[in-house]
Amino acid sequence: MSKPIVAIVGRPNVGKSTLFNQIGKKRVSIVEDFPGVTRDRIYMDAEWLDKKFTIIDTGGIELEGQDTILSSIRIQAQLAIEEADVIVFLTDGRAGMTNTDEEIARILRNTRKPVILAVNKIDTPKQALDIYEFYNLGLGEPTAIGASNALNIGDLLDRIAEAFGKIEIIEEDPDEIHIAVIGRPNVGKSSLVNAMLGEDRVIVSNIPGTTRDAIDTHFVKDDIKYTLIDTAGMRRKGKIDEPIERYSVIRALRAVDRSNVVLMVISAPEGVTEQDKKIAGYAHESGKGCIIVVNKWDLIKKDSKTPLRFTEDIRDGLGFLQYAPIIYISALTRQRIHRIPELVKYVAEQQNMRIQTSVLNQLIMDALSVNPPPSHKGKQLKIFFMTQADVNPPKFIIFVNDPELMHFSYVRFIENKLRESFGFEGTPLRLIVKGRKEEE
Repeated sequence: MSKPIVAIVGRPNVGKSTLFNQIGKKRVSIVEDFPGVTRDRIYMDAEWLDKKFTIIDTGGIELEGQDTILSSIRIQAQLAIEEADVIVFLTDGRAGMTNTDEEIARILRNTRKPVILAVNKIDTPKQALDIYEFYNLGLGEPTAIGASNALNIGDLLDRIAEAFGKIEIIEEDPDEIHIAVIGRPNVGKSSLVNAMLGEDRVIVSNIPGTTRDAIDTHFVKDDIKYTLIDTAGMRRKGKIDEPIERYSVIRALRAVDRSNVVLMVISAPEGVTEQDKKIAGYAHESGKGCIIVVNKWDLIKKDSKTPLRFTEDIRDGLGFLQYAPIIYISALTRQRIHRIPELVKYVAEQQNMRIQTSVLNQLIMDALSVNPPPSHKGKQLKIFFMTQADVNPPKFIIFVNDPELMHFSYVRFIENKLRESFGFEGTPLRLIVKGRKEEE
């Protein structure tokens, strides 16, 4: 299943954003950012006790104006119930329990999802006595925290990690290939889904943002089972005005997490935009197989060099997706649509390819003979062996005498050798360098 989503809800000024930012500091190891990814400030991927999750700061979607605050809070609580797997209800220990807290608690008591009650601004043992009135909210035992100084944040994260065990896990067919269709609004994602299915299963509109939910559709082609996940278009931060639309971004991220292969849809007349880089970057960071689908190809005036020129521009704009195949299509005329399932199947196979350790070590020996690793400050890098640790995406561990001697350019050289020898088309590779003493 996709990473669990944790939402922080509560009335204004209780410290939601402070808590959100604290979770991004040293007590939690943030999932590594890769080039090309710029995240909206309302969400963040994190890991605690070997459990990865996405955390949402609903403080980032509050409506303006005193007259709308209560309705805004209700909207946030309802959206959290709909979209989150675990809800952290944050209150203010200094201010005490308020009528607004009771209103939020009333909404949250009606959900079947785990709700963790946290009382913020408890910075001294004397203040700890202030948490007891919050038992009256009927949400169980409160956890006292001091978000501003990271007090008891680990205890709260322990409770969050424990709550993941209560989440209903939806078992999905491991033999079915899940395809997330992602991209900016109005690039033709829904039209592409309809063309692939041969029928209008998804409403098509020229108004950006028509599709708010991720919609699953199952189909079979050449005895292979597929699930198409059509997502709402991701917009730039400044253009996401409605709270519901902000949460549609989270839905799209969840769709990427659920997928095996991502179809990154780009509009041919517009080319690669900054937002395309951010959206594609999330798929790359998540280790998903990726196919770049250039739609509206029928609108481009062409000569013999047009495809080559477009390919060079795309490779330049999406530099971190050099491994992704590119297909030029028209959802309107259905040009090359029939090739997409076959290409998806191929990329999924590349994602799950395993290479024997003996073969990998022969590759390392050949690489060392062609390009010996440089020395650094009189010390010579020695590569002992390489082994494949995982698939989907393929992950390799390289054991060396000193990881600090392994320059990133030499890691890239080995990655290029892997791709030259075995393909791995359409999939990112993860190369991890370990010292010999770390060998398990």
